Parts: sequence; C-alpha cells; structure tokens
Amino acid sequence: QVRLVESGGGLVQPGGSLKVSCAASGSIFNIYDMEWYRQAPGKTREWVARIGSDGSTMYAASVKDRFTISRDNAKRTLYLQMTGLKSEDTAIYYCKVAGGAWGQGTQVTVSS
Repeated sequence: QVRLVESGGGLVQPGGSLKVSCAASGSIFNIYDMEWYRQAPGKTREWVARIGSDGSTMYAASVKDRFTISRDNAKRTLYLQMTGLKSEDTAIYYCKVAGGAWGQGTQVTVSS
C-alpha cells in the first residue's frame, strides 16, 4: 500500500509559478503510473496530469503547455511544476496512484 503526502502549496500571484511535490512511502514507487488531480471550491475533482512508469506524460487541455508533471524515482517523489498560473487554477491539488491511493491534498491559491 502506497502512502502519499503532498507539499509545496501556497499563495501565488497570477502569472506566477509554483511547484508542488508528492512524497510516496510504503511500496515500490517506480512501478506505478501517477496522477495529479485538483478540486476547486464548489466544483468536482478534475484530472490534471498523468505520468507513466516509463516517464510518458499526458495533460488536461486546461493546463497543457503551462504545467509539467515529473517524477524522481530515487526520491520516491512526484512533482507538478505550474507556470503561468491563473485564478482558475486555484484548487486543492491531490496526487494519486493510478487506480489506487490518494494523498490528502495541498492548497494552491492564485490571487493578487
């Protein structure tokens, strides 16, 4: 069973950048496909990005070309680098094992 803990959220101005992390423990990390989701206030949780065990990546249209998902298997850590942030990116960001466990989330607020 993988346990996931997100960190790195915070307040950032529109147009700014932020990198959130997700530390994994409890199982073999590098064999899993990993995902980021987000949930904005009053909205349903939405898929953001996915990275395969082979490093292949996929993105939601709303974040493509602005966000980058990556992983460091040696550190058992998943990342989401966010650039060109917009107010509509404000949400709780969750990491997830594809088909499996969720983290507890980290708040990202984009506001001036």
